[in-house]
Amino acid sequence: MSLEVLFGLSMAVVLGGFVQGATGVGFALVVAPVMSFIAPDLLPVCLLALMIPLNFFVLWRERAQVDRPGASWITAGRLAGTVGGLWVLAALSASQLAVFVGAATALAALASIFMPAFSPTTPAYLCAGVVTGITETATGIGGPPLALVYQHQLPPRARSTIALCFLLGELVSLALLAAMGSVHREHLVATAELIPALAAGGLLSHAVHRRVDARFLRGFVIVFALVSGGVLILR
Repeated sequence: MSLEVLFGLSMAVVLGGFVQGATGVGFALVVAPVMSFIAPDLLPVCLLALMIPLNFFVLWRERAQVDRPGASWITAGRLAGTVGGLWVLAALSASQLAVFVGAATALAALASIFMPAFSPTTPAYLCAGVVTGITETATGIGGPPLALVYQHQLPPRARSTIALCFLLGELVSLALLAAMGSVHREHLVATAELIPALAAGGLLSHAVHRRVDARFLRGFVIVFALVSGGVLILR
């Protein structure tokens, strides 16, 4: 990885780690479009690998607030959706995958804007898990469905539960990708090179997560997602 690419990805990872550490979602929405532009070969393996320590950190920080029943149903749906994600990954070329990332990002942002308030039920948990399994395995982006389910819950409950669902799902996705021969040395090297940036973003979020204006950060992520997703599709 060149210094220019490393610097660009590091800036995105710091910002993504900060946003997700503070709000519970946003890492993939920030990092995936940037990675698609400057290092598409790293998707989705490097993105999934980076999210494992980040989500473990968020989960441990607020472990007492986890919604265990909801997380169980989401994980069940997530396992089913992973198979669909592997099919998408195998069926699409690099350029098609970039369009898929852009469309998934933009549509998720639009859904976050227009989705009315609701109380999550078992079907909602399962649906969010299936969609997350497909999109996260194929592109590394899986947060929007979970964010929609928990958007009206208390922030600590949302952050910790989403982190747990992410962590379990990412481990499964990476194991399946490795079994398919899709995990390579360059993915592991790139992940190791980006760990310092990830740690910086996580530590920044830890310093402000109890005081940060989550509405502002959510708005920022939505705008960033719409712009980056649209540019990826046009490109």
